[in-house]
Amino acid sequence: MRCFGEGGGVLEHGVETRLPLSGVEREKTACKQAALSASYRASAQLQALRAQDMARYAATMGPGPRGFRSMVRAGPKAAAHRIWHVLRKINEIYRVEGPGGIGFRLSHRLGLVWDRACASSGGRLGHAGRSGPSGQQGPTRHTAQDHASAMRTLYLAPLPPARMSELAPRMVLIAELSLRQCAKYRVWQKEEQLRALGWQVEVVDWRHTEQALSAMQVGTGVIFYRVPAFPAVETLLAEARRLGLSPWWEVDDLIFSASDYRANGNLDTLGSKDRAQLLFGVRLFRSCLLACNGGIASTRALARAMRRAGMAHVAVIENALDRQTLALAAQILAAPPARPGHGGEIRIVYGSGTNTHDADFRHAAPGILAAMQAEPRLSLHIIGELSIPESFQALGARVQHRPGLDFAGYMGLLAQADISIAPLEPTVFNDAKSAIKFLEAGILAVPSICSGRDAFHAVIRPGENGLLAETEQDWCHALLRLAADAPLRRQLGQQARRDVLARFSPDAITRTQVEPVFGRIPPPGPNPQGLRVLCANLYYAPQSFGGATVVAEETARHLSRQPHTWVSVFTSRPDLPGRGGAAVRYVAHGLDTLAVSIAPGADPIAAIDNAEVAQEFTRWVEATRPDIVHFHAMQGLGLGCVRVCMEKAIPYAITLHDAWWLCARQFMVQGDGRVCSQAPIDLRLCQICLPQARYLQARQDLMHAALQQAALLLAPSESHRALYVANGIPPARIRVNRNGFAWPARPRSPRPAQRMLRFGYVGGADNVKGYTLLRRAFESLARDDWELVLVDNTLNLGLRSLHAQAWRVRGRVEVVPAYTQAGMDDFYDGLDVLLCPSQCHESYGLSVREALARNVWVVTTRAGGQAEDVTDGVNGTLIALDGRAETLRCAVESILASPTVRAYAANPDRARLSTFARQSAELGQWLREAAGKAHDPAAGQNAPPSRTGEMHPARY
Repeated sequence: MRCFGEGGGVLEHGVETRLPLSGVEREKTACKQAALSASYRASAQLQALRAQDMARYAATMGPGPRGFRSMVRAGPKAAAHRIWHVLRKINEIYRVEGPGGIGFRLSHRLGLVWDRACASSGGRLGHAGRSGPSGQQGPTRHTAQDHASAMRTLYLAPLPPARMSELAPRMVLIAELSLRQCAKYRVWQKEEQLRALGWQVEVVDWRHTEQALSAMQVGTGVIFYRVPAFPAVETLLAEARRLGLSPWWEVDDLIFSASDYRANGNLDTLGSKDRAQLLFGVRLFRSCLLACNGGIASTRALARAMRRAGMAHVAVIENALDRQTLALAAQILAAPPARPGHGGEIRIVYGSGTNTHDADFRHAAPGILAAMQAEPRLSLHIIGELSIPESFQALGARVQHRPGLDFAGYMGLLAQADISIAPLEPTVFNDAKSAIKFLEAGILAVPSICSGRDAFHAVIRPGENGLLAETEQDWCHALLRLAADAPLRRQLGQQARRDVLARFSPDAITRTQVEPVFGRIPPPGPNPQGLRVLCANLYYAPQSFGGATVVAEETARHLSRQPHTWVSVFTSRPDLPGRGGAAVRYVAHGLDTLAVSIAPGADPIAAIDNAEVAQEFTRWVEATRPDIVHFHAMQGLGLGCVRVCMEKAIPYAITLHDAWWLCARQFMVQGDGRVCSQAPIDLRLCQICLPQARYLQARQDLMHAALQQAALLLAPSESHRALYVANGIPPARIRVNRNGFAWPARPRSPRPAQRMLRFGYVGGADNVKGYTLLRRAFESLARDDWELVLVDNTLNLGLRSLHAQAWRVRGRVEVVPAYTQAGMDDFYDGLDVLLCPSQCHESYGLSVREALARNVWVVTTRAGGQAEDVTDGVNGTLIALDGRAETLRCAVESILASPTVRAYAANPDRARLSTFARQSAELGQWLREAAGKAHDPAAGQNAPPSRTGEMHPARY
C-alpha cells in the first residue's frame, strides 16, 4: 500500500521516492479518491449488514402466530436473550451484594414503575403504594421531571435574529408539492431564482414535520407555500419564531377568502364532500397567512386580497419561465412535431389541468361552439379533466379529449396548436389567477385567446401579442378571425414569444421581482486570516458527559476567543417531547450549536455510520462554511460526517480521545472486563471477542479511510499516540495536544485536623472505570477510619446508578451528585485522595489532572495517559493494571497507615500540568496550518513552533 511521506515523496514499502510536484499532486488526488471510494464501499457493506439484521429480527419477532413460531424456533438466542441477560445480572448482584442488593433494586424499580403508572393515570392512583425509603426516592422523582423541563427550556430557548448573521443565507421552502403545476411555478421556480441570487435553498413537503423542523434550524429565511395551519404547521410556525425567522406565506390562488371562494362557479361542479373540504381549508389557509410576517402573491389582484385579509407586507412575484421550460421549448421548436390529420385543420388546444375548470369552460363554450359550427376546419383538443357540454357531441371527432399528461407531453401537444385558449369566468377568484396559459403558449409561438381577467390584461396587447375575449360573441369572433388569417396567427405567436422572454425569462423575473424582495447574496470574499472551525462531539452542553466532552467544550470556547476565529458545534441531543427526530439549533457557551437525535445504543452499525446524522451534518456544514472541522468523540454520530468533509474537500482534524477509531470496544476492554493486550489490532482475535459482530472488517475499512485523509491527527498523551502508531499510523502524522482542565479558582482550604481520611471516586458505575474492583477493595478493608465519596453522574438527570446502601463496609460511603465547574474546588477540598482504578488504557484522565492541580493525592492504575503526570510516592500512588481488588486494597491500606498523605500539602510537579489556554493556543495554530490559513500572531501567542512535514495526508 502506498502513502505520502513527510518530504513530499511517495512511500512504498517504507522507501521514499521523490516525485515532481505534479506527480505529488496526482498522487494526492488519487489517494483522496481511493479513500472516498473505500469509505463508500465500507458504508454500503455496513448498511447491507444492518438491513439483513433488521430483516432477520423482524422475521423472528414479527406479529401473529407466524412470528411467534419463529420466535419459539429461535430459542434462547432470540426469544430469551433478554431474559438470560437479566438472570445473569441478578446472579451478579446476589454474588456481590447478597439478597439485600436485589431487594433494594426491586423496591427502587417498582417505585419508578408506580410513579409512571400514577403519572399516566393523571394522579388518580396516588402514591400510597410506594415501597422503599421515600426520603431517598421522592426527590429523584421530582428531579427527573424538573430535569426534563430544564433540558427542554435550554434547547428550545428563543434565538435572537442576530444569531443568523454567521450562517450562510439559506431559504427553506415548506410547500405543497402534490399539485404538479403549482409546485413547478411556485416552488421549483422559486428555488431556481433564489439559487441564481446566491441563496442556498431547501425544499420540504409541509406534511413532513420533522424534516421541515430540521431544515429550518439552518435557514435564514422560510417561505410557507400554500400551507394550511394544521397543528403540525402551527408547530413549524412557532419554531420559525423561536429561531428568529420572519416567515413568508405564499399562494397562487385566492384560497384564503371564503366569500371570494364561494363565488367561484367551479365549486358547483364538485361533490358536496369535496366542496366542504375546500371551504374548510380556507380558514386554515387564512390562519397560516396571518401567522406569517409577509405574503407573496402570484398576481397583483391576489396581493390586494392578501392586504384586505390583514397582511400588511405583500410582494408580487409572478409565475414565469424556468430553465426546464426554455430547454423544452427550444427542443420542440428546433424539431416541430408532425401533426396527424388533414392539412386544412386549424387546431384549438385547451389545457384544463384539474376538474375545477368546468365553469370556466362553460363561460366560453357557446362562443367556441358557434365558431366551430361556422368554420368546419376548427377542431378542439382538450388536455386534462373536463366535463364537456353535450352540445359539443354533434361535432364528433373534431373534439378530442386527452387525459392529463406530464409537462413535457403537454407542451408537445400544445406546440401542435394553431390557437391556444384560456377561458375564465368573471369572478374575483379568477381575477387573482396568473397568466400561465399565455406564457406556455407564447414560449412556443402559439397565439392565445384569453378571458379578460386581470393577469391577462396586464400582459396581452390585443391584436399585437394575443386576443382577449369576454362575451360569447367575443370568443366566436376571435376564433373566426384567427382561423381566417394564418399570417396574423404567426405574428401574434412570434410577438408573444418575444414578450414572454423579455418579461418572464428566468433572468428577467429574478432581477425585477425576486431580487428586490430577497436581495442578491454576494460570494464570500477572501479572508486569509479568519478561521471558521466546526467542532463535532457526541455530547455538548447541557449534556456535559465525560472528559472528552469537557475538552471539546473548553477548547471550542477558548478557540472562539482567539482573534479572527469563529466556532460552531455539532452534537447530539436527548429526547425532547414533540420534536421527534428533528435537529435543534441552540446556543451553548455563546456558540451556535446544532444537536441531532441519534440511533439508540442497541444499533451498533448506526453508531458507526448514520445516514440521517450525515444529512444533518451536511446542512450544518453548508450553513456554517467551516475552513476546518475538528472531530472529537464521534461514536453515535458516525463517520458519515467525516465522509461529508471528504466529499466537500474540507480539511478535518481528529482528536483520538480513546480507541474507538481502532476497536469496536471503545476502551479495548473485553466482555469479561479484562483489558485487551493487542497493540497491533488483529481482527481475527477481535472476532473471537465479538463473535456476533459481522461488521468488523467494514468498520475498520471505514475508520482507516477517515484517518487516512485527516489533515491533522491529535492524541491527548504520548502513550495514546503510541497506541495508534503501533497500529500503522506514521509517527509524524500524530501530534500530542495535551488536554487542559479547569484549574482551581482559589487556594485549597486547610484540611480539618480531626477529619478521617476521605477518599473520592468519580468514575460512575462503569466497571471499565474500576467500580466493581473499588467496591470489592473497600468491602475487604478491616478498618473503619475512612470515608468514601462516590459521585453519581446520573443524579442530576433524575436517575440513580450508585447505591451505597447495598455496600457491606466498615467505613462510611456517601453518594453525591456530579459537581459543576463552579463547585469543583469545593468538591476537591473535601477529599484527601482521589481513586482512579481504571481497567482500560486511558488516553488522558481529566479528573486526575483536576485533583493534582488542587493538591489532592491520586491513586491510579498504570492506565496509559491517566498516569503520565503521577509520580509514585510524590504526588500519588501508581498500582498495576491487573484487575485485582487486592492491589487497590493494599494501596488504600498503605495510605491509611502512612502519615505521608495526611501531611501532603502541595504537588511539586503542578507546574508541568497543561491548561485549556495552552492547549487551545497550540490547537488553534495547528488548525490554521491544516486549513491552509495564514499565521495569525495574535491567535497563537502561546503555541510552539510548527514542525514541518507533518500535514501531508498519508495511507497506511
